[in-house]
Amino acid sequence: MHKRWLIGFAVAVIIAAFASPFASSSPDGLEKVAEDKGFLEKGTSYISSPVPDYLFPGINNEGVATEAAGVIGTILTFGVMYGLSKIVVAGKKDSGEST
Repeated sequence: MHKRWLIGFAVAVIIAAFASPFASSSPDGLEKVAEDKGFLEKGTSYISSPVPDYLFPGINNEGVATEAAGVIGTILTFGVMYGLSKIVVAGKKDSGEST
């Protein structure tokens, strides 16, 4: 089972590293509508993003900054999901359910 996780993790990191620079620079649907309707500037942010616009801070090369953001985001996502899966499985074992 761990081998599947590692293979999936490696594939996801490779995809994030090599596909991230090809991501569309066009705004997403909600941002495009906000631009078109003229209320984009009125939006407020209650939480600041650690990686604004998918560009990792401190890296001057935009392609490399996007790759770094994709790789780090993928690693964090896998880490959180792996941890949650361990918690869920441990909870099922404690309650006597089979997995």
